[in-house]
Amino acid sequence: MGSKKSSDIAFDATLRAAAPFQKARAEGLKQSGMAYALNKTDLHRKVRVRRTANLILFVVDASWSMAVSERMAATKGAIMSLLTDAYQRRDRVGLIVFQKDRASMVLPPTNSVTLAKQALTDIPVGGKTPLSAGLLLAYETIRREKTLHPDVLPLMILLTDGAGNVSMSTTLAPQEEANRIADGLKFDNIRTVTINMEHVAFDQGLAAKLAERMGGPCYSLAQLRAETLYETVRQEMDILNKQAG
Repeated sequence: MGSKKSSDIAFDATLRAAAPFQKARAEGLKQSGMAYALNKTDLHRKVRVRRTANLILFVVDASWSMAVSERMAATKGAIMSLLTDAYQRRDRVGLIVFQKDRASMVLPPTNSVTLAKQALTDIPVGGKTPLSAGLLLAYETIRREKTLHPDVLPLMILLTDGAGNVSMSTTLAPQEEANRIADGLKFDNIRTVTINMEHVAFDQGLAAKLAERMGGPCYSLAQLRAETLYETVRQEMDILNKQAG
């Protein structure tokens, strides 16, 4: 058996592989006193299927707008649907919101429907748009999760119009700051999906440009509802899992 661990041997498969040759090996059995003749070529190893876990991290612009309540309602509904899906898997869902001058982790990555319901009850909204702060917190969260769980497949869902107006530093303009973090996400091959929240009549293409910097698709959903957001995320998860394996 060499250096192979006995715990790695699939005994049922090994015995089935050796069974047709027992008559031919009968003479050898008499000489060895063994009840069953095994050759090295009969050995089969256990195949361990490693299940990949998804991490779906929503990053939502919660700054003041006419549609902020619609945006949050759709996000909450999609999160609850994804967590219901994940009941028998290891998938986890998290939520970051950015508004005023900061980004907040409203829901740390979890697979608990109960925790999600509690965390999503009251979400702060209003104020300016610290887009780069939201992207940075998401980037740091995903990098930490990949360190703790090397087999995780992260998917970032960004709901924004792409127009940041608050910087974290004093040296970079808000848009440039956001672009640099977007470049980092692309460099680390983190899968991103951008949902363009700008009204079509006022769209300057900022969300699409940001999505391009991150290397992911940009969608403008005709109707932002929990069902449409959920279906979009599910499709992207399928693509991610196929690419992984």
